[in-house]
Amino acid sequence: QIQFPDPPQEFNTRPSKAGQRSLSPSTSQSSTESHTSGKEACSHGSDEASPREQQQAASSGFSDFCVKNIKQAHLGRREIEIAEQDMAALMFLRTRAGAEKPLAGAKVMGCTHITAQTAVLIETLSVLGAQCRWAACNIFSTQNAVAAALAEAGTAVFAWRGQTEDDFWWCIEKCVGAEIWQPNMVLDDGGDLTHWIHEKHPSLFQTLKGIVEESLTGIHRLYQLSKAGKLCLPAFNVNDCVTKQKFDSLYCCKESVLSGLKRTTDVMFGGKQVLVCGYGEVGKGCCAALKAVGAVVYVTEADPICALQACMDGFRVVRMEEVAAQVDVVITCTGNKNVVVRKHLDRMKNGCIVCNMGHSNTEIDLASLRTAELRWERVRSHVDHVIWPDGKRILLLAEGRLLNLSCSTVPSIVLSITTTTQALALMELYSAPEGRYKQDIYLLPKKTDEFVAALHLPTFDAHLTELSEEQARYLGVSKTGPFKPHHYRY
Repeated sequence: QIQFPDPPQEFNTRPSKAGQRSLSPSTSQSSTESHTSGKEACSHGSDEASPREQQQAASSGFSDFCVKNIKQAHLGRREIEIAEQDMAALMFLRTRAGAEKPLAGAKVMGCTHITAQTAVLIETLSVLGAQCRWAACNIFSTQNAVAAALAEAGTAVFAWRGQTEDDFWWCIEKCVGAEIWQPNMVLDDGGDLTHWIHEKHPSLFQTLKGIVEESLTGIHRLYQLSKAGKLCLPAFNVNDCVTKQKFDSLYCCKESVLSGLKRTTDVMFGGKQVLVCGYGEVGKGCCAALKAVGAVVYVTEADPICALQACMDGFRVVRMEEVAAQVDVVITCTGNKNVVVRKHLDRMKNGCIVCNMGHSNTEIDLASLRTAELRWERVRSHVDHVIWPDGKRILLLAEGRLLNLSCSTVPSIVLSITTTTQALALMELYSAPEGRYKQDIYLLPKKTDEFVAALHLPTFDAHLTELSEEQARYLGVSKTGPFKPHHYRY
């Protein structure tokens, strides 16, 4: 059986009573309410009944779901249709493979963001033959109208924006639905669903064909289990696929970090001093965006290779303590824990903005701010002032959760790349003959990455150069790829 490490700070912690605001950490990513995010995020009051207490049914009579308001389904359907226009690869899979039903008999339980883009993935899996049950991977990630649209169309979805901790795990339990069906595939983002199965339904691992995991946190846990010899089924690591790292992690963050900051703070970033913690793909995207609008950008790094890249890109590499007292903004992008701790927060100047772009909000030590001498004040949706006794205040965004998905939107085409990779990973695991994949963690082959990339080129009217036979022989590759060796770093 899988045994997950269970550090309490690395899973969602939120008060169980509706209307209370958590100052506690949570690892799961969060998403956006699209165009209505501000209104919906502000609408959660203590006088509102929990969706768990409401009896709702779709127009067909289908009731195996729990969403905020099923009457918003028509609004969510519009959002899904907009996303479909920029997710050509998934639509291609529906057309090409839909008649073959490669996922016929697959019973997929998923725990990801419930956004318009994820809805396109879920409905694509259904077209390919799968039955799906879904929960949100974070308390802020759900677009309520989209969840309603999925439920109206017959998907068992259990999610709403602003869940309590108890709601979060209740929804995951409903997603597992062990008393209703026998799931055989897992699509996870952060490892919470896999963790819950291990804790509450370990017998399911005997019938599961595999896990597809897309986050750094979830993959880190799976590699720990594999190293300890405790991984009892195959898993696909989507997080480290080229299509995830080089597009979702880099370009998505490059396009969305400024949007999230501006929507929450209204700050102009030209001339501001910004500290970006971590220069991986997420950090690179954030730094590029901030530099482009005239910010003075510093970088912290533990890896000398990433640090040298930052230097070559024109950023000064520093330690946190060297600049904590002078910067205007601190953004964490490391995937680590306790990157920003109380001694750093105490030194920050009045009005400093603190936020996180990494998967887990453990990067900011929120527990150290939950003390009697500090006062918290909610000033707008996803913006808290943390006030020191002398009147100094910092602005904490999205309670330390993923800024862009909590406070902004992300490009559909980038998520199309990631979700197409997830769909192909599920198809490969499900259709693989007995014994092809052992109890280990696998990357998709380079050819798959190239296929996913090629599916998105028509969007840009891009035309690939075709190698001649002589050129292909000279390079030692096939004319149709893969064009790079497995170890190649793009």
